[in-house]
Amino acid sequence: MKLSCWSIFLGASALALPAAAVDFKADVAPIFEQKCIGCHGADKQKGKLRLDTLENALKGGKGGPALKAGDPDASEIIKRVELPKDNDDHMPTEGDPLTKEQITVLRDWIKAGAVWPEGVVLTAKGGKSAATADGAAASAQPKAPVGPPPPPLPELPKDFVPSAAETNAIAAIAKSGVDVRLIAQNGPWREGNFRLSGSNVTDAVIAPLKDVTSLVELNLATTKVTDAGLSAVDGLGYLQNLQLQITGIGDGAAEHFKKLTNLVTLNLYGSQVTDATLPALKDLAHLRSLYLWQTKVTPDAVQQLKAARPGLYVNTGWEAPATNAVPATNAPAKPEEKK
Repeated sequence: MKLSCWSIFLGASALALPAAAVDFKADVAPIFEQKCIGCHGADKQKGKLRLDTLENALKGGKGGPALKAGDPDASEIIKRVELPKDNDDHMPTEGDPLTKEQITVLRDWIKAGAVWPEGVVLTAKGGKSAATADGAAASAQPKAPVGPPPPPLPELPKDFVPSAAETNAIAAIAKSGVDVRLIAQNGPWREGNFRLSGSNVTDAVIAPLKDVTSLVELNLATTKVTDAGLSAVDGLGYLQNLQLQITGIGDGAAEHFKKLTNLVTLNLYGSQVTDATLPALKDLAHLRSLYLWQTKVTPDAVQQLKAARPGLYVNTGWEAPATNAVPATNAPAKPEEKK
């Protein structure tokens, strides 16, 4: 199946490091409008996929979703645009390939949680983006944000020096097959991705994280970590991106979330959290994106959280009531048979 762009789990967030925050309107929308909407817009839908609105992107096409928020390397959109131009699956099929800079923008956007403000409608190059309440392009200007603007992203100290305990902790984690890596060559800040180890990751495996205070990004998706095991992150005061999708994490994790005061993105998709978790998130001043798709949280509780935190993006997978579409599973897209 030939696809020029894919999108799911759409929201608004960005990390302070290592790159500047990616803005959807200024950085991402132009790429979609120049490279994607011509084949996946109102006039043409290859693979029955439209990417001109949030609702259409969530609905997906024949192959279902091919983007994993927070994980660009596992996202079909990145795989396709990085293929050689002479490859049959390279995207876009028409025109010039994406530049290295454009691919970097998409990577940063996905890694930070993605950005697509509700109501924004994209059109092919030469048209305009529009923010509308009903999906029709009624205005050429996006709606003004509701409530006060979010606070600035947390600033990380320039004089941070890792401790000896941190070095030992990173070595201990490496024995389990996970590298806690630097996110920039000339800085102390680190990311830990336990997702690839999946069910082999338990509370005992992540316990040394309590000493890795330079951690700003942590991916525990698909692991066997429990609510109690998240005590390992309590002291990670600089943590900005926490991925806990497809885990057994429940309401017992709320007490740990409250301590992550610099958190910008929290992904709880497919976890066991309920309405009881949301009050703990109200005071996280820097939180910009929250993913609750396929959890036990109710729409009423989400509305209460939004009322308490104007400007917070909450993705629940409920954004397409007109079609009653059920978001597709996390299965990778299957290529269309060539004729």
